[in-house]
Amino acid sequence: MSKTVIGVFKSRQQAETAVDDLRRKGFTNNEISIVAKEATARGGQTGTRGGQGGGFANDNLSNGTLTGGTIGGLAGLLAGAGALAIPGVGPILAAGPIAAGLTGAVTGGIAGGLLDLGIPEARGRFYEEEVKRGSILTVIKSDEKKVSEAASILRQNGATDVETH
Repeated sequence: MSKTVIGVFKSRQQAETAVDDLRRKGFTNNEISIVAKEATARGGQTGTRGGQGGGFANDNLSNGTLTGGTIGGLAGLLAGAGALAIPGVGPILAAGPIAAGLTGAVTGGIAGGLLDLGIPEARGRFYEEEVKRGSILTVIKSDEKKVSEAASILRQNGATDVETH
């Protein structure tokens, strides 16, 4: 049976490190989701979609100009992120399995998309508010046996409000 671990990062660097650690421990892009305001995900930069791979212009995370020219961690997820306009939140980027759920739940906002992952509505509204404030939401949906490890990795990298559902 699968479960969902969710946590909030206040900085992009913390979220990147956590995603890198999750991948090193065997978690895949099919298990890891990220939701952030577009400006937060892009490091406060503005710009338009463009550049190689459909990333964002002038965004090192999305265009692969990280150490060694490789895309890893959060950058790998954001390279394929979908941009959505969520009423009351504004433009967001969603990457990973949650992106499809949010596309269909635009009117229900982020909280509505989290319902499909087993997050109670009240907690979903809390997490939506965190994204609205500029935090980065990291969600891991994985086998029940792996969720404790995922929660631990999130906490070790500075995530707050880490919960398992």
